Amino acid sequence: MDDQPAFSGFQPGKPPGQTGWHKIKLSSLACASLNFRSKNSSKHSPSGQLPHIMTRPIEVWMTPPGPNPWKVIVILEELEVPYEIKSIRFEDIKKPPFIDVNPNGRAPAIIDPNTDLTLWESGAIILYLIEQYDTQKKLSFGSLHEKNLLNQWLMFQMSGQGPYFGQCGWFNVLHPEKLPSAIDRYSNEVKRVLGVLEKSLHSKQWLVGDKCTYADLSFVTWNDRMDMVLGVPNSKPLKDFPNVEAWHNRMISRGSFRKAIEIREKLMDEQGLMPNGMPKGVNNMAEYEDKMKREEEG
Repeated sequence: MDDQPAFSGFQPGKPPGQTGWHKIKLSSLACASLNFRSKNSSKHSPSGQLPHIMTRPIEVWMTPPGPNPWKVIVILEELEVPYEIKSIRFEDIKKPPFIDVNPNGRAPAIIDPNTDLTLWESGAIILYLIEQYDTQKKLSFGSLHEKNLLNQWLMFQMSGQGPYFGQCGWFNVLHPEKLPSAIDRYSNEVKRVLGVLEKSLHSKQWLVGDKCTYADLSFVTWNDRMDMVLGVPNSKPLKDFPNVEAWHNRMISRGSFRKAIEIREKLMDEQGLMPNGMPKGVNNMAEYEDKMKREEEG
């Protein structure tokens, strides 16, 4: 399940560091375009072997609030692959040009001009980026055993963490009426997912092997919204899961995550959005839908 509307942005706990460079321009469709390149990518690519297969930045189409597009950005940053963000307002995600890229109207999607591939669904995009650009196995492994375990955890993130965390956030924060049965169901599912991770991280730092991989990083953007998911801002929602909390802290200290937060803050500010992804002055999804309807009619 890739990006649902508004819920689910994530906020930084600390001011992000400055890495790389970017350039912003606005299109006539309220689509912000940003170009990003790692500090060293003008001289060489991450593996030292990419220049012959990569000459142009990958386009990443997104709406800024949701966690799923930022999983892709974190992976691109880790691999130092140049990319360009096409930032779309949520109001425009079911309209051209975005539905010409992704007919499902969900973010993210990518266009890789180096391979002439258009791809949507964040999990599929991550697997593609790893296969195509992680030639030195910075975020992956080559062995049969570890390779399949990585895919197992990515599938768990896509089928377990993302959907359940998203629904929990919806009913806790965005739904116009409180439904205790729905809130309880999805809050319990969030705790179940965290319990699986807590047990699996016992006595180790990473899900697979001895290094941070794409499997680990696929969880970081949703886990960073735990306060919003459970509707308890400024708390420490991972405190009952110490292994998960330590694992999460290791990931959010990485430059790739800090850079993603830096970019997200800029795009959110440009669109006048609050941390929960709603426009300033809008309290729930019903109000947001009414606002969009008025804009369409006006």
